Amino acid sequence: MAATQPDIDIAPLIDHALLNQAATDAHVQQWCEEADKFHFATVCIYPTHVRLATELLHNRNPKVCAVIGFPSGATTSAAKLYEAQEAAENGARELDVMINLGWLKSGKTSELHRELAEIVEETGLIVKAILETSQLTAAEQQIAAEICMEAGAAFLKTSTGWFGGATVADVRLLKEVTKGQVGIKAAGGIKTVEQAIDLIVAGATRLGTSRGPDLIRQRNHPQKEIDRI
Repeated sequence: MAATQPDIDIAPLIDHALLNQAATDAHVQQWCEEADKFHFATVCIYPTHVRLATELLHNRNPKVCAVIGFPSGATTSAAKLYEAQEAAENGARELDVMINLGWLKSGKTSELHRELAEIVEETGLIVKAILETSQLTAAEQQIAAEICMEAGAAFLKTSTGWFGGATVADVRLLKEVTKGQVGIKAAGGIKTVEQAIDLIVAGATRLGTSRGPDLIRQRNHPQKEIDRI
């Protein structure tokens, strides 16, 4: 790690993401074991894996986080709410909800607010609103952030990772807009400890990545890599 960077323990900030459509039960077990071993915040998975992950992480510290309306955000509000409620019933404790970008860009701010607020209210869980910052202008990011905060989101998440990843500039913008009122989750394309630290210094309070174990191991064993699906 670069000498100019602070020595930050990133493990408690990591949402260990398993968002490959071909992920199997064996992969879910691997991710849960890694999350427990490295003391990550959560395992972030599709709703279909929530029940299994909840069983595997029973009485362990990492929480189960489910993605909702992922990755497009273009499913109906009723579908998103049902998906969120089912994930909660199956044991999810956090939800990463993709907002409807079409509504945002069409000025349908009331619909956007109502959809997210219903999920927050009906599930009572920690909700991270995914903004997909690479698809938004700075002005749109600010509008989206304000709507999501008003709707009760506990975090603003930069990206799904499908259309570009987190940037320091995006995190700084969100930090300026939120003024510490909610957390900021940087996600997508985080492959090195240096990237992770830069994002944290910029204001990120969570990191979404499938390479969490790699980031931890880079400090003591920079030559060692593990395979990611």
